[in-house]
Amino acid sequence: MGNVASLLESNSLARAAAVAFGVQWALFPVAAYFQTEKFFDLAGGGTFALLSLLSLRWGGQYYQRQKVQTGLVCTWALRLALFLLHRVLKTGRDTRFKHVRKDPKMFLMYWTIQGLWVFVTILPTLLLNEEKRNPDLGERDYAGWGIWALGLLVQVIADYQKSAFRNNPANQDKFIQSGLWSLSRHPNYLGEILLHTGLFISASSVFRGYQHLSAVSPLFVFLLLTRVSGIPILERQAMKRWGQNEAYLAYRRNTAVLIPYIW
Repeated sequence: MGNVASLLESNSLARAAAVAFGVQWALFPVAAYFQTEKFFDLAGGGTFALLSLLSLRWGGQYYQRQKVQTGLVCTWALRLALFLLHRVLKTGRDTRFKHVRKDPKMFLMYWTIQGLWVFVTILPTLLLNEEKRNPDLGERDYAGWGIWALGLLVQVIADYQKSAFRNNPANQDKFIQSGLWSLSRHPNYLGEILLHTGLFISASSVFRGYQHLSAVSPLFVFLLLTRVSGIPILERQAMKRWGQNEAYLAYRRNTAVLIPYIW
């Protein structure tokens, strides 16, 4: 135990990992007991915000670059968490957990993966906030912040358009194919990938050596959304629901999965 305590005290990344996984594992028993996923996304977003603020405090420098980065992470994380919380409270369920919430082992795996998602995704910010050097703000900082802003804008617009579509009774049992959804079948995920790419680019303006390995952050988000959760699950659900609908099949043929006109 002494060695673990020493590691956590001396290594900010170890402390961050402990927080990322610890929060999820602490909340899992409550979720498992009530067989509910209603605060799952709130826990993930809240952990992002908590870790970004803790890492800023642990670093103790409070440079402008670090404060901006921390603010961007908190803005995205809390916006998304509250949006998803509102959605699940309104619908009463999250289809991702249909066959999971009653299986404790699988449910625990979901919470553990969320801890991994938080830790890996926030790596650029963790490394930035512990950095002692503070070079002048440059083109890479502004480019990264601009890409983050574009990604957040795409995500917010996509979420708003889909929510408005679902709230219209005339659209019951229909699929959305208007607005950003006419260009991409998953524009909200495109926005998320863009904004995490932007956060890495801006943070990398001070990186040296091994710190550049935190490029795994946007890559991990891309692979998670396109190969594990997110797109694969939603595509299967859509085919099950509208697979016999010629209009939907035409929409699939003519609309990019993620990146408009490309893929």
